[in-house]
Amino acid sequence: MLNPNLDEIQLSKEEYERYSRHLILPEVGLEGQKRLKAASVLCIGTGGLGSPLLLYLAAAGIGRIGIVDFDIVDSSNLQRQVIHGTSWVGKPKIESAKNRILEINPNCQIDLYETRISSENALDIIKPYDIVVDGTDNFPTRYLVNDACVLLNKPNVYGSIFRFEGQATVFNYEGGPNYRDLYPEPPPPGMVPSCAEGGVLGILPGIIGVIQATETVKIILGKGTTLSGRLVLFNALEMKFRELKLRPNPVRPVIEKLIDYEQFCGIPQAKAEELQRQMEMQEMTVLELKQLLDSGADDFLLLDVRNPNEYEIAKIPGSVLVPLPDIENGNGIEKVKELLNGHRLIAHCKMGGRSAKALGILKEAGILGTNVKGGITAWSREVDASVPEY
Repeated sequence: MLNPNLDEIQLSKEEYERYSRHLILPEVGLEGQKRLKAASVLCIGTGGLGSPLLLYLAAAGIGRIGIVDFDIVDSSNLQRQVIHGTSWVGKPKIESAKNRILEINPNCQIDLYETRISSENALDIIKPYDIVVDGTDNFPTRYLVNDACVLLNKPNVYGSIFRFEGQATVFNYEGGPNYRDLYPEPPPPGMVPSCAEGGVLGILPGIIGVIQATETVKIILGKGTTLSGRLVLFNALEMKFRELKLRPNPVRPVIEKLIDYEQFCGIPQAKAEELQRQMEMQEMTVLELKQLLDSGADDFLLLDVRNPNEYEIAKIPGSVLVPLPDIENGNGIEKVKELLNGHRLIAHCKMGGRSAKALGILKEAGILGTNVKGGITAWSREVDASVPEY
C-alpha cells in the first residue's frame, strides 16, 4: 500500500515527539511520516544485513515489519549481527530481533515467520507486504526472493557482503531490472565461499544494511533517486564506492512460476558429487587422529590446508601448514611431496571441506590421503576444548 489513504493514519502525541526530526524535514514532514506508518516491509533474514536495516526501519517508524528467519543466535554472530545480544545466544533470532525492535519503537507491528522461505510458502509470506528487503546469504534464496517479487510486483531491496566488499541495489521497481539481469545464471556450487569460510568485516554489513534501509524509506516516501538500475559496490579497505549501470535484459526468460531453486543452483548435484567423493576418499575422525598422535607414530604427515591467519588462531599439534590456494596453483603440490618423504598423508582444515578439495587435487597428482572429518572444529569440540573455535 505505497499510496495509502493518509486521512486514516493518525500520529499520537508520543509519535509527534519521537519523529520530530523527521517532521521538520520538508522531504518527509507529516505526510511522509504517515506514509512510513502505513507501510509494511518484509525482511528476509536477521543476520548481518537484516540486523542494521531492521533497527533503522523500526526507528524510522515503519508501521508493520515482517521477519523471516529460522536460525538461532550463535556467539559468532555477535561480531556483526548487532540486533542480537549475548543473552540471546542459543535462542531464535526472530524473537531476539522482535525484542530489540520493540525496545526501539513499541509502535511497530512485528510479524514473525520462523521458517525457511521456500517455493511453497514464499508467495503467501511476501504478498501482504509493500516492499521486500533481501538480507539472505545464499544464491538459491536470492533467486527465490527475486522471482517471487517479480510475480507479485514487489520492490526487492538487495544487498550482499563478503570479506571487505559489499553491494546494494533495488530490483523490480518501476520497470527496472531484477536479480536475473545482474546474475542470469548462478555460479557453480562452492565457487563463492561463505562468510564462515572467507570471513567478513563486522562493520561492512552495517554499511550495506543501512543503504538498504535508506532505499526502503525513499521508496515509501517517493523521494529522491533510488538505486534501481544502479549497482553500488563498496570496498571498505579502500573506502571507495563505485557504481555500475544495470538494465533489464530484453531476452531474459519470463518468470511464470517458482521453481526448485536448489536444483537451479546445482545444489543437489553438488551434494551428490560431494557424497561420492567422500565415499571414494578415506576419512578418519578426530578421535582416531588423537589415538594416532598419542601412539607416537611418525609415519604420517598431518597437513593443515587453512590460511596462515587461521593457523595462528588454532592448530592441531604436529600439523604442517600448506594453504589450499598454494595447492590449487600447483606450488603447494611439490611442497607436499617433499614433506611426505614416503609417509602417508592426513589432511584437515576448519570443517573438512577445504581439506577434501585439497586431497582431490593431490589425488590427481598421484598423492593419496585421508581426510579428517569435521576438521579442527571437531577437534576443539571432541578432543581439546582449549583449542579456540572460530
